[in-house]
Parts: sequence; C-alpha cells; structure tokens
Amino acid sequence: MWFKNLRVYQITETLNLQSEALERALQEHKFSPCTGQEAVKMGFTYPLHHSIKQYHHQQGHLHLFAVKRQEKVLPAAVVNEELQPKIDALEAEKGRPLGRKEKNALKEELIQMLLPRAFSRSSVTTALYDEQNQWFIVNSSSAGRAEEVLSLVRKALGSLPALPWIDQNQLNLAMQQWLTNKGLPQGFVLGNEAELKAPDEEGAKVKFSNHLLSAAEVQSHLEDKLVTKLELAVENQISLMVCDDGSLKKLRFHEMLTDSNDELGWDDMVLRLDADLLVMANELASVLKAVRQAVNAE
Repeated sequence: MWFKNLRVYQITETLNLQSEALERALQEHKFSPCTGQEAVKMGFTYPLHHSIKQYHHQQGHLHLFAVKRQEKVLPAAVVNEELQPKIDALEAEKGRPLGRKEKNALKEELIQMLLPRAFSRSSVTTALYDEQNQWFIVNSSSAGRAEEVLSLVRKALGSLPALPWIDQNQLNLAMQQWLTNKGLPQGFVLGNEAELKAPDEEGAKVKFSNHLLSAAEVQSHLEDKLVTKLELAVENQISLMVCDDGSLKKLRFHEMLTDSNDELGWDDMVLRLDADLLVMANELASVLKAVRQAVNAE
C-alpha cells in the first residue's frame, strides 16, 4: 500500500471513470501468464488485495490500479553456452566465420526455442490517479516501467493525456539552491544523502551518504557539479530522494503515519486499506504541492 518510489504525471483532461464501464475495460486487459514463446506479458490485476477481486478500486477522489508483468528469464550464460556450439557447427559447415547479423539471427532463434523452458519472474506495479489534483502517480523507480503502466491504462481507457508533473530545468536549478539550504519546499529540511555530477564529458560524480550536507566539503562541489539527487525530509512525516529527472525515490513514511490507523485493526480489511490509502495519498499530495511550489518559485 505504501508507495516507495514515485513517477508522477499531470493529467491534462479529467478522466471519465464510470465504475462499471471502467471495470469492464480493465478486465478486457487483465493479466494472463506467458505461454509458449511469449517473453513478456502484462495486464491488470487486483490493486487492493488478491482476495478483493476488482481491477479498479475507488476511495473518493482516489483511483487505485495495479499492473502485473511477467517475463521469462533466460540467463545470458545459459544462452551463450547453448549458442556457441551452434555457431561453431555452422561456421564449420560454411567454411567461414559468421557475421554479426548471422550470429544475432542464430541467437534469436535459440531464445525462441528456449523460452518454453525458461523460468518466469513476475512483479506488480501499483498506480494512483488523484482526481482532485489531476495527478497520475506510478509506484516505480523505473521510467520504462512507469511508461508501460501508462500505456496499458491508455489502451484500456482509450486515452490518457499525461505530461511531466514538473519542469525539469526549473527543478535542476532549484536543487542547486536547496543544497545550500535556500528556498527549500515548505516544511522540508535537508536530509543526509546527495549525489552530484559534473556536466562535462567526463561526468565526475560524488555521492554523500549519512553526511552533513551543509558541510564545506559538500558545498564546495557546487562550484563545478550539478545536484542529481537530494534527500529531503519533513520531521515525523516523510523522507525522500528528489531526482533531477523529476522522480521521487526512497520514500520512507514515518511510523506516526503508517501506524495512525492501527486502532481500526484488520477485521475489516477494505476499511483499513482504504484508511491507509487516504493517509498516504494526503501525504503525497502535500509533498508534491510543496515541491512544485518551491520549484516554480525559482
């Protein structure tokens, strides 16, 4: 339930999410396992809990989705071990070394042959549509995985007008100021992690962890490097890593938030999960608004 990484998008037109029609649309694209020579399969699964068989869960202005992805795993060492004898045999037959294209074609043929015997690896990515703030938030650190989720939702809904939630150039400028402890998002303080990178071809990098970021040895790197990652925190609420591509990673919610609904217990699972969802969504909304306001003020 509690998101760990955020890829955030601004929805430019209000989505028409009528429950029954939406459920049918998502069900048409529900997850089914890989079969035969299929290397990857994706589809919607139950977002709230596997025992609650709904592909879309709504709590007020919040809409929760989940996408399951399964891929066949073929270790490179296994493929290469099977591939080399085939290359050797074909080279002996032709009396010459094989070219790159020929080797690649042979490799693709071998992969297709091995796929039915490959192990499967599955993962589930959750996403939250905040209808009130018009944000679509994917719980993933990977831009590619987030785009896969958006693509599948777009296919099910017919359209999903989504743009980056923040101006990346303005964010990069703001992060330089934040590391100097100036212009921080309201309520936030510097954490103790940061990464900086030189903008030249060599791209020298420096990383600080469990470090006082106001220290001179950290600040001196601002003379020739750009901040690419910076930890911020709100005391007794949340800490997170702001990245220069607009993603937010390493979210850690304080136990005062995660335990705030403990008195509800788990007898009514939907009630408890809904309560936690609301707490998390409210906190995320506060974070996103504060970060964007601080960036736009630059």
